[in-house]
Amino acid sequence: MRELTAVSLKTMLDANEVLVVDVREPDEFAGGHIAGAVNLPLSRFDPELLPPPGARTLVLNCAGGKRSAMALARCAEARAAVDTHLAGGIAAWASAGLPVVRGA
Repeated sequence: MRELTAVSLKTMLDANEVLVVDVREPDEFAGGHIAGAVNLPLSRFDPELLPPPGARTLVLNCAGGKRSAMALARCAEARAAVDTHLAGGIAAWASAGLPVVRGA
């Protein structure tokens, strides 16, 4: 499992190198998320439902890192080529002073 810092993820987003998949529930996602993130809640998470990233790397995130790590474990079980998440989740992103989008 690879962990990215919020600043590293921001740099990669700016370079269009990653696609963020937020595994929090829809109400949490609407409360604040990373711009461009796709919402696929852990409660119905299935690696087969992950959006195709093209040439980008899929990066999972959640509130603090626990649920994204659980989703990564499901990806590993399904042999999906996803092994990266945001260390500390959206909390670390916001703490780094990075922009958060509100709404669905």
